Amino acid sequence: MRALHVMMIGLVWVTGLPTWSSEITEDTFRCLNDMTAVRHFYVDNLLGNVNDTVAVANSPDGGRYPEGSVVQLVPSEAMIKREAGFNPATNDWEFFELDVGADGTRIAKRGFVEVVNKFGGNCFACHVQAESQWDLICDNNHGCEPIPLTRSIIKTIQKTDPRCDATPLTDEDKANLKALRQF
Repeated sequence: MRALHVMMIGLVWVTGLPTWSSEITEDTFRCLNDMTAVRHFYVDNLLGNVNDTVAVANSPDGGRYPEGSVVQLVPSEAMIKREAGFNPATNDWEFFELDVGADGTRIAKRGFVEVVNKFGGNCFACHVQAESQWDLICDNNHGCEPIPLTRSIIKTIQKTDPRCDATPLTDEDKANLKALRQF
């Protein structure tokens, strides 16, 4: 009987704790260079499962990203794979609009319908176009509409993440930053 009470108390205590995903804070997000580069984007895993996240990101056949996966193309936007059942419509992804600066990150918006990119596009509306095997991850051949940025401009945006140590800008980077101001 004592064992049953201990087990019940333990169950109440464990189920009363917040899930890992409710612990996503501004400190969750960091310099892109501290993440793992995969082709032209960056990945991480909040639960330490980076190898499986990288494996899915590199798979030529796609796959379902493991819980805790973080995917970022640019410093101001992120996707985090939440716990199973969080939101079946988004394959359990939560989208984040981030304000980044030398002093860190501020979460401007989070969710799925309410999160838009710097060009006014809804993140979920674009990512939902990805073919099912890509788990809502867009790329040139995944079924999503293209974004209005070249790979070169994206690389410059990544290189100028204000949370990272400064890196020298090339003439191409400087031209890309000038082009970005036109948007």
